[in-house]
Amino acid sequence: MDWFSIRKKHTLVTAETALPDRNEALTPGHDHLIYGRSMLPPYATDEQIVYLGMGCFWGAERRMWQQEGVSLTAVGYGGGITKNPTYEDVCSGKTAHVELVMVAYQPAVTSLGALLKVFWEAHDPTQGMRQGNDLGTQYRSAIYTTTDEQLQVAQASCEAYQAGLSAAGHGNITTEIAPFSNFFFAEEYHQQYLHKNPNGYCGLRGTGVSCAV
Repeated sequence: MDWFSIRKKHTLVTAETALPDRNEALTPGHDHLIYGRSMLPPYATDEQIVYLGMGCFWGAERRMWQQEGVSLTAVGYGGGITKNPTYEDVCSGKTAHVELVMVAYQPAVTSLGALLKVFWEAHDPTQGMRQGNDLGTQYRSAIYTTTDEQLQVAQASCEAYQAGLSAAGHGNITTEIAPFSNFFFAEEYHQQYLHKNPNGYCGLRGTGVSCAV
């Protein structure tokens, strides 16, 4: 077993060691296949945006588009260093990015708390730089918020879920909770991947612990 390679997959690169920026940004080449609208901003004034990382973004995006009150999703890379990365760049572990789902939701229909209940229960947020067999810094758990109120809700939900996990004998949550910094769209074939490929890979596995949010 190559322990050096495994250790590299679990260590975030620095600005000095990250891959250089790319000049050309990736943009989705089609409208959203569920919502029938562009995935590009600007977004509607009655929507709020949050960015969620819970391992491979294929299954994570599907879980989010299934939720009432969600009005748009898209997958991409964020929370890291390299601008305009490709999938190969991110998988190299040299960008510090997370595989993310951009979630637009309507607060008049649903709440961030309701969406975070789905988030916490859909994956194991105690695993650090991995989700199941998916190893690497891009698979770490993350919540990137776009308002101060969202940040407070996210932190409170984390505390609530940690209490439930601890009572059930699980370890500490490693989820990164922080204000939004950046997001770069993933390649077209990743967008709504499990709608295009219904039998495709989905690595989502929860702990079985309910989140009391």
